Amino acid sequence: MAFRTDSRKHMTEVDGRIADLLLEWYDVHHRELPWRTPPADLKRGIRPDPYRVWLSEIMLQQTTVEAVKPYFRAFLEKWPTVQSLASAEAEDVMKAWAGLGYYSRARNLKACAETVACLPGGLFPDSEDGLRDLPGIGPYTAAAIASIAFNQPAAVVDGNVERVVTRLFSIATPLPQAKVEIRAHVERMLAAARPGDFAQAMMDLGATICTPRRPRCMLCPLRGDCSAVVSGDPEFYPVKPAKAERPQRRGAAFVAVRGDGAVLLRKRPGKGLLGGMTEVPTTDWTSRVDGATGPDSAPFAANWARAGTITHVFTHFALDLDVFRADVTIDKAPDGHFWSLPADLAGEALPSVMKKVIEAAIPGATKRGR
Repeated sequence: MAFRTDSRKHMTEVDGRIADLLLEWYDVHHRELPWRTPPADLKRGIRPDPYRVWLSEIMLQQTTVEAVKPYFRAFLEKWPTVQSLASAEAEDVMKAWAGLGYYSRARNLKACAETVACLPGGLFPDSEDGLRDLPGIGPYTAAAIASIAFNQPAAVVDGNVERVVTRLFSIATPLPQAKVEIRAHVERMLAAARPGDFAQAMMDLGATICTPRRPRCMLCPLRGDCSAVVSGDPEFYPVKPAKAERPQRRGAAFVAVRGDGAVLLRKRPGKGLLGGMTEVPTTDWTSRVDGATGPDSAPFAANWARAGTITHVFTHFALDLDVFRADVTIDKAPDGHFWSLPADLAGEALPSVMKKVIEAAIPGATKRGR
């Protein structure tokens, strides 16, 4: 029994030391991010804006920090508060989101803003449970907002944290089975006085030092407590199962160009893949079945000329689309379609796959007006 007590005491001491070392490092080396309140400002009593924290966390899901920065700034310029976002037109939000992927998140973003705007004072809940009741906020996002925005002792575990923790403690259990063990370690290490800074410090360490390839262990403040450094093989962690092969789907897309350069577009159904986004006419491909690939499947008769093939990789499948272009004299758009002028095209809610399609047929078209 004495051995077990001594072992727990040692683990507590190690956990406390890790938190202290990490926060000392973070105070000096934290990243400057447009949504972040730095440690010096926190010490002066400046509190994070929950709206900014929430917006950044939704945008950062499976998207890089550098890719998010311009989108975040653009959203804040258009909608500086959750109330202004709640009042925005859904189509405008989708257009501003185009390029960030996972368009269901944009719909949930709008729904969440509308929900928060109707809460007492138009304020975000300050607890994990309250945050999880909001549209589009899952366990990780709720923990991140509670920790960073409200300094609640929530265990925040993203991919960066998983990597740091599995290396620190040589956790060889493959993901996702290892998540429970990782979370338990994070909960023990939590810095009670500064949980928000601790969460961001773990993320920063994983993003800048404890990277997936060639981690810079000599610069790591935790190297003295890292068992993966001792073993000499930190890149072994985290252990991941073999990736399933993505199915390959095919289809065709049709870019009709009017005499004034306008492109024929239509809006996808509100639910499902790329729901609510804008596209050129395509055949009926899905993640499970191929669509037709020839010019005979075009939405109307025209002199369709092949403009190449584009490839786009979604999370669960890859897609090849044969692209056809036709210069047409049709002035009135077919039912369910509309014409977008060259000056307006770059601002349409076009997902990345559709931008590739249009670029194949009209190089530079989706970049004009930016």
